[in-house]
Amino acid sequence: MSDEIFANPRLARVYDAFDDNREDLDAYLRLADDLGALHVVDVGCGTGTLAIMLAARGRTVTGIDPATASLDVARRKPGAEAVNWIRGDAQDLDLTGVDLITMTGNMVQAITDPDGWDAALNACSHALRPGGHLVFESRNPAFRAWEGWTADRTRLTRDIDGIGLVEQWFQLIDVDWPLVTFRGTWRFHDDGAVLTSMSTLRFRERGELESAVTSHGLEVVDVREAPDRPGREFVVIARRP
Repeated sequence: MSDEIFANPRLARVYDAFDDNREDLDAYLRLADDLGALHVVDVGCGTGTLAIMLAARGRTVTGIDPATASLDVARRKPGAEAVNWIRGDAQDLDLTGVDLITMTGNMVQAITDPDGWDAALNACSHALRPGGHLVFESRNPAFRAWEGWTADRTRLTRDIDGIGLVEQWFQLIDVDWPLVTFRGTWRFHDDGAVLTSMSTLRFRERGELESAVTSHGLEVVDVREAPDRPGREFVVIARRP
């Protein structure tokens, strides 16, 4: 099931306003160019920003996500008609011959169940063509990002066209290692509505990520830092032999 931040139509509509600077996606666009990837699948595509950017460069792109509300937002964006949108989880991926599969943001960490993580990697491995690549990111536990998840440090306000002022903040709820749970809150100034979303992320060490990849028939090509978040993320690049 999707968290409310993605599944609630009202929250899905404001998601991009609080995630408007997507410099983090530039590295994925460059990587797709470097790999000559023509057929790309964005797993956990959310509101479709990366999928649409990839399709705008002439690629065949599929965006898959379990949240109907997020996909509805994606489908209304300019350029969305060039993307094949699928409602589902990573393990629902039923394609072959894919050049590149991406999983950005908190997608990988949101798969907290070990069986679900195995199923997702298995589906990705089968979908890739020989020589195809899987690329995903996961927060580096050593950075201890959750220590900054307080209302004071995360509070933002946006004036959104057609909606008005909306406040957003996050609060750490629990650390039950390797699971970290936090709550997002949104206050809509037009009618005073307050909506919340509970999320749990699984933090994995670099060795755990590499081992999971290789156990599903993929080889690790590189583990990089995210250029815009040095020291905070593992960016894993794997290839199907």
